[in-house]
Amino acid sequence: MAQKILVVDDEESLAQFVCRALRQQGYKTVCAYDGDNALSLIYEEMPDLVVLDLMLPLMDGWEICRRVKSDDETRHIPILMLTARSSAEDVVQGLDLGADDYMRKPFPLDELLARVRVLLRRSQGPADNKKIIEDRDFKLDTAEKEVWLRGSMIDLSPTEYSILEVLARRMGHTVSRDELLRKIWGLGSCDTRTVDVHMSRLRRKLDDGKKPTLSAQTLRGRGYRLTWEEGE
Repeated sequence: MAQKILVVDDEESLAQFVCRALRQQGYKTVCAYDGDNALSLIYEEMPDLVVLDLMLPLMDGWEICRRVKSDDETRHIPILMLTARSSAEDVVQGLDLGADDYMRKPFPLDELLARVRVLLRRSQGPADNKKIIEDRDFKLDTAEKEVWLRGSMIDLSPTEYSILEVLARRMGHTVSRDELLRKIWGLGSCDTRTVDVHMSRLRRKLDDGKKPTLSAQTLRGRGYRLTWEEGE
């Protein structure tokens, strides 16, 4: 069955252009041109992915993202944000609300299609046959996409989960930035702020105030590593 993508943009011509390009790739598409209609369609259609403009009439993209990602019924839906604004704060705000990726306008169509493929593939589950990853008091279930630390489930966004899975499969070893970008975003390059924001959020969620701490470390110039820190 073809996957369904909701494209939300108040520029009707742009939304229709993206929808046509996606249909040519074999996806089903639905378009919305304002925030209220977009939110209604998310619940009516339950799309596999939302391509979401930030600057919308009636309800902006940040509010749509906040509502979708705070609702257990819809939080699993990947959101790719689009913005014509250059402010880093806009991007950080969107990622903090749970968006899975973002692109700035104008964007190359080929790159948009590539990011769509990566997000959809990621949402379908891992290709690796290893279903359970365990280390000390940490457990990651790749089939259910659930993570536990000391018996408590950790609430992660889809992108945070995907990053953690890559790191957990190499527990204690360094994963280069290029490798992480390739595996999570499917691209050779990505705005480093995207990675930094997700890593910062992941690091806070793993810190339960107990020792040893499971730390998602940033190793300057080398990459990232998931490891236990004993502390004092």
